[in-house]
Amino acid sequence: MKARRIKAGVTALALAASVGLATVGTAATSSAAGGWCSGVKIAAFPGGPQGGVFAVNVYNGQVQAAKDLGATVKYYWSNWDPSVMTTQLKEAVASKPNGIAGIVGLIGDASAGPIIADAFKKGIIVANANSGLPLVMPKYAAAGMGFVGATNYKAGVDLANEAISRGKLAKGSKAFVWGLKGAAGDRAQRTIGIVDALEKAGITVVYQEIDQATNTTPASGVPTFVGVMQKNPEIKSVFLDHGGLTASAEAYLKGASIKPGGVYVAGFDMSPAVGTAIKSGYLSLVIDQQEWLQGYLPILQVCLTKKFAFSGLDINTAGGFIDKSNVDVIIPLAAKLIR
Repeated sequence: MKARRIKAGVTALALAASVGLATVGTAATSSAAGGWCSGVKIAAFPGGPQGGVFAVNVYNGQVQAAKDLGATVKYYWSNWDPSVMTTQLKEAVASKPNGIAGIVGLIGDASAGPIIADAFKKGIIVANANSGLPLVMPKYAAAGMGFVGATNYKAGVDLANEAISRGKLAKGSKAFVWGLKGAAGDRAQRTIGIVDALEKAGITVVYQEIDQATNTTPASGVPTFVGVMQKNPEIKSVFLDHGGLTASAEAYLKGASIKPGGVYVAGFDMSPAVGTAIKSGYLSLVIDQQEWLQGYLPILQVCLTKKFAFSGLDINTAGGFIDKSNVDVIIPLAAKLIR
């Protein structure tokens, strides 16, 4: 049975009426007594680093799900390091939870496949988020393996095309793409989508791979950004394929002595810093992945499968764009680390 693809909006009926929203914390586990998913133990993967942009929203969604549903959840922070995530995923399986939920697809089909096979063999449900596992997921969809996130290649293409249209990026102009083409599995496809769409439009791409130091600590990438922009002063647009880098757009442009609006900057994911940068003009456009849902819904998936034998749901959370025209609606929610 193939996983069912539904829009994130319809999942609202499954969300309990939540009162307080979780903020960043250091607790190893969270749960609430008496929920319909009480007694279910889940290993959760919010990404990382702890408290970092994007990952904190995923974590908050996971914490809220644990409170609403009553599951007992233990968290694993990977610092976006595939080797760390691989080790942690093996550790999680060895701990024999009822389910594993969150960002586990970052390591790709080849690395994740044997671990996930072992998990399901042991009766452990796996619900993935953010980076798809197109080869692994169909094998276990009927057993509850779902996916919550964007179709990465399409998201990259959509962001590039939207930026070309809104920013009036001309054929023959030059764009700087800072991305993760070298990432494992499906994650690389988002960067590839951006590059493909730009090149199809006749825009010349200057590409830079995000190194692990910048991947973990985006502020450390200022010298790299400055170097690329100084070497290519004719660049008219910048594409940041990383939530943390997008949140650092203002710091990058200031470091390169580029004024607001000096280049058209597009990226991924909402955060308080992104809202500020859009308002100030340093950032032009972001595609919103609604990462809080990427935390909440995989926990819900595990609970639905464990309690009621539901098969995996395939949910697209990246359906909208944010710019100056609508950012004011999102900023208060971003301040609460839910958007």
